[in-house]
Amino acid sequence: MDRWVTFDCYGTLIDWNGGIHRELARVFGHDEADDMLARYHALEPELQADGTRSYREVLTEAMRELGASDGEQGALARSLPDWQPFPEVPGALAEIRARGWKMAILSNTDRDFIDASQAGLGLSFELAIVASEIGSYKPAHRHWERFFEQTGAKPEHHVHVAASLFHDIAPANELGLRSVWVNRLNEPAAHQPTRELRDLDHLAATLDELAPA
Repeated sequence: MDRWVTFDCYGTLIDWNGGIHRELARVFGHDEADDMLARYHALEPELQADGTRSYREVLTEAMRELGASDGEQGALARSLPDWQPFPEVPGALAEIRARGWKMAILSNTDRDFIDASQAGLGLSFELAIVASEIGSYKPAHRHWERFFEQTGAKPEHHVHVAASLFHDIAPANELGLRSVWVNRLNEPAAHQPTRELRDLDHLAATLDELAPA
C-alpha cells in the first residue's frame, strides 16, 4: 500500500514570511516591514474567504490595501517564484522519497507559482493541488477531498505536514487525519497536531513512526 505525505508549501517548505517580509521592506521601508507583515497576515484570509480570487489576485489586492503604489501592487506576486526553501528542506524531502513515500502539495496558490517553487525545491511531487484550480482555500476541506479523490490514498497511510495551525492543522483534525506541525516560530499550540517538530530534520523518521511501511 502506498504511503502518502501531503505538505503545505509556503511557510512549511518555502520561507513564506521571509519572502514577503523582504518585499514589504523594499516597498515600504525596513521600519514598516514588521507592521506590514502583521497586517498582511490579517488581510490574506479575508481575501481568500470566498475562493473566487486567484492567489496572484490575493497578493495584489493585499498590497493595494496596504497602500502600495500602482507600480508596486504586483510586487509580491512578482517576487514569489524567487522565495527560497528553508535550508534543511531539500535534504529532508530526498530522505522521505528514499524511504518510499509518495508526496503531494496542497497549497493556497496558483499553478505557475507552485511549479516555480517545486523547481526551487529540486524534487518533483506526484501531485500538487492548488486553490485557484479548485475554487477553495484552506482551511476549507476541498484540498484534502480532492487529494483523496485523485489518489485513492487511505487515511491510515497518510500524514499531513504543515506550519499553519489555522490553515492546515485545524482542518486536518476536523477530518480525522494525522498531522505533523512544523513549529518554526515556537508558537503555542491552539490546535493539537499528532506530532510537533521544530523543522524538517527528523520528519522522515516521524513519518515512518506514524505510518510504518
